[in-house]
Amino acid sequence: MIIIMRPGAAKEAIRNITEQIEGKGLQVHLSQGHEVTIIGVVGDKSKLHGINFEIAEGVDKVLPVTESYKLANKKFHPEDSLIQVGNTSIGPGTLTIMAGPCAVESRDQLLETAFAVKKAGANFLRGGAYKPRTSPYSFQGLEEEGLRYMKEAREATGLRVICEVTSQHAIETSVKYVDMLQIGARNMQNFELLKEAGKAGIPVLLKRGLSATIDEWLNAAEYIMSEGNADVVLCERGIRTYETSTRNTLDISAVPVLRSRSHLPVIVDPSHATGVRAYVPPLAKCAVAAGADGLMIEVHPNPACALSDGPQSLTFEQFQQLTDELRPYAQLAGRKF
Repeated sequence: MIIIMRPGAAKEAIRNITEQIEGKGLQVHLSQGHEVTIIGVVGDKSKLHGINFEIAEGVDKVLPVTESYKLANKKFHPEDSLIQVGNTSIGPGTLTIMAGPCAVESRDQLLETAFAVKKAGANFLRGGAYKPRTSPYSFQGLEEEGLRYMKEAREATGLRVICEVTSQHAIETSVKYVDMLQIGARNMQNFELLKEAGKAGIPVLLKRGLSATIDEWLNAAEYIMSEGNADVVLCERGIRTYETSTRNTLDISAVPVLRSRSHLPVIVDPSHATGVRAYVPPLAKCAVAAGADGLMIEVHPNPACALSDGPQSLTFEQFQQLTDELRPYAQLAGRKF
């Protein structure tokens, strides 16, 4: 349920309503826009039986929220969220570029990549220190050693850094080194991991599961937000379909759908969506045109020798060309890049 206050409603009227709700043991989510204040109610609404908020002072109208996710819902928070990560913003008016190797392989590899993507215009360095792989015999990541390299790269370049986490231990270790946590597609519905990420105290990027619906995805975001962390960014990375010409199928329609249902920023990962580097640039441009707040692009100094996802990784030269080509798209979309 959401309670929409009249424009210019008195602070006392807003406080009276929130106190009544909290007095019944429910949570209040207050969204104060430029003109209208919205009071979101989270919890068992049956506890409010007998209270008629529609006739309360300052109330314009009361609307039910049928979706199971509340905090991630645009009805609760009509204005799009701007997530601050250090000195970098993700959300309205910006185009965030996260770039780097699928896996951190060595100090030299990561630092070389960090300087290259920084020069090309990226504002985040991505890199996997914990690698959940399909095969147990594939490279599993350098773990804390890789995280130390990421922190060093941040200090050397000024880039924000983001790393995927796969366990509570990985979260506890990663928060000492990175600016943002990533929950990968395979862990989108690992609810205990989502709860721990919500308690971590730093922003979280939540990738869409391999076969997840948008409602399931937003409910996964709700797990993180319900633990007190509102700084969540959604990442569309392709879903599993019958098509085999690409690694996954990029659901570009997810961008406008999410725009209508949630206030959370949305970025797109065309690298994992396609698995083919030649398809990454056109789909990156498509994502910006569709309204994405950013992109996650895999970049490697020598993709042919990459320990993970070489076929979808761009070279430094290819990434520079892509960012150059993206600038007019960002300008048309009204985004700073």
